[in-house]
Amino acid sequence: MKYYVRLGLVLLMITAIASGILAYINSFTKPLIEENRNRQKEKARIEVLSEATKFDSIFTINNETVYCGKDKEGNIVGYTFIASMYGYSSDVKTMVGISSNYQINKIKIIDQKETPGLGANCINPDFQTQFNKLGSSEMMVDKDGGEIASITGATITSRAVTNSIKTGILSLKKRFEKSNTAKEVTK
Repeated sequence: MKYYVRLGLVLLMITAIASGILAYINSFTKPLIEENRNRQKEKARIEVLSEATKFDSIFTINNETVYCGKDKEGNIVGYTFIASMYGYSSDVKTMVGISSNYQINKIKIIDQKETPGLGANCINPDFQTQFNKLGSSEMMVDKDGGEIASITGATITSRAVTNSIKTGILSLKKRFEKSNTAKEVTK
């Protein structure tokens, strides 16, 4: 019995030391990881709304910040937001750039952990370019009677991307309608 107690205490000490070391290392790496994520989001914002030279955060939808893109003269050229929905095996996060009339300018999948060779194909440009110039009313995959061609073998992922974008655009419209005009919100 004494042997097992000593063995348990040794194991407890080893795990406590290992946990302490991991916590110490995490305190250094966490800010760097967050900074890299923010840089990735900023780069995606510029990519999906290339006409904008400046982005101002205006409010949040579903815990994600909505940005107003402005040109050099300060005119609003559109908005960017992150649309997120659970796909087949993970959340699929999409940076969406829309014009001021709520048509998609461009999308970019910024985070996904879907099945390689199937749902992970959502990062292919062929899939993403289908969304350009569409509005929320056109956001349906072909299996549901829409225009967007589903990824073969990954209809769930295709629906997740499509439905998250549609939900984001509708939430944005609703938010602007509450404030009567988009200009009031973006001041």
